Amino acid sequence: MLPLIYRTMTRPLPPAVMLYLRRRGRRGKEDLLRLPERRGVPGARRPSGALVWLHAASVGEATAVLGLIERLVDTRPGLEILLTTGTVASAQLLQQRLPARARHQYVPVDLASWVERFLDHWRPDLALWVESELWPNLVLATRARGIPMMLLNARLSAGSYRRWRCWPGLIGPMLGAFDGILAQDERQAERLRRLGGRRVTAIGDLKAAGRKLPADPREVRQFRSALGGRPTWLAASTHPGEEEIVAGAHRLIAAAHQGLLTIIVPRHPARGDAIATMLAADGWRVARRSRGEPVGAETDIYLADTIGELGLFYRLAGIAFIGGSLAAKGGHNPFEAARLGCVVLHGPDMSNCATMTAALTAAGAAQLAATGEDLAEAVSRLLADRRRCAAQRAAAARVAAAGRAVLDAVVERLAPWLDAIAPQPGVPVFAAQAHSPTPAGLVLRT
Repeated sequence: MLPLIYRTMTRPLPPAVMLYLRRRGRRGKEDLLRLPERRGVPGARRPSGALVWLHAASVGEATAVLGLIERLVDTRPGLEILLTTGTVASAQLLQQRLPARARHQYVPVDLASWVERFLDHWRPDLALWVESELWPNLVLATRARGIPMMLLNARLSAGSYRRWRCWPGLIGPMLGAFDGILAQDERQAERLRRLGGRRVTAIGDLKAAGRKLPADPREVRQFRSALGGRPTWLAASTHPGEEEIVAGAHRLIAAAHQGLLTIIVPRHPARGDAIATMLAADGWRVARRSRGEPVGAETDIYLADTIGELGLFYRLAGIAFIGGSLAAKGGHNPFEAARLGCVVLHGPDMSNCATMTAALTAAGAAQLAATGEDLAEAVSRLLADRRRCAAQRAAAARVAAAGRAVLDAVVERLAPWLDAIAPQPGVPVFAAQAHSPTPAGLVLRT
């Protein structure tokens, strides 16, 4: 009953939602040129052949499934990929990262007519949802068309779990619509089962299975040469309030390490002007990546306010603070830093990546910094002890490399659905199905 009430209540909202989207667009939070996609109007033709649709919320979730997308297009030549997200930052990143036979569209807002328009055009053969981005109209309309659906890398924070328990009549049908749910860990799996999920399996975090973030080798060499051996560390994916803490830590570290360079990569580059103004007001000499300003001998802080360049700065830094962990946002993927040989520093809240953080901590490759003073002390200690820093960097890389097994496990679980729509050349279908569950409710369309 609740899904029907939700659908009915949202039916008259398109005019108001359009006003809201245009207002967001004027603030840079929506892509005005691609705004029709948010109404389900396609921005590209549907490719012929089998189409797998993946939906991810934003940058973190989209990055988590890039390795899966690459594996699918590499091993199944007949397969096409559609990846939807809802943010401008994710769209900009995916323009650089998506492989051939994969394309990006903005997800339609969860209004029935816009959802139907989207599904009418794309007609996916398999839908893969990522983490916890669940929209009632979109989920249930996909299910109503007989499209097989899997929920990958599923998780629910403690807060989300408590909120959804108040709405069992809505979350139950949504989770029950999935043919299978692959959870990040057993705690998440149990939460999803209690809310109505069927065939829920704890399989690991796909974020642990990503490839190394890319960077142009020539640019790495040029940047490293420009640094000239200066002591350097990185604050990655920072949120409001964290840049001030990082700047305070820079002051303390610089007192012991002459020539210190701190690199700040904000999670949302659109905040670059505000961050630069704050840093300048504190007396720091700032160079900005978005303006092409070089790092000079006088530069204190380098503000990398661009999209998709963390791979470059992780390679340069060797020591990385993970943003979102002091600002109580749940933290971001620490394995991205670890894969590129960075010691990981983080604040108290790494709930989005708790398992990965615990693995790094157990290996001595990650450290908690609960305050700006803790952060300064940890960075100073690592800069002063190169041998210790090198050992921790090597440990971080080893832990991150072990995460690749999660991707293999996810691909194995998806094999029956994938074999039904785009078999691997030279691999008998029954071979994949022999070690995977039979797809429930699989619908073959011609």
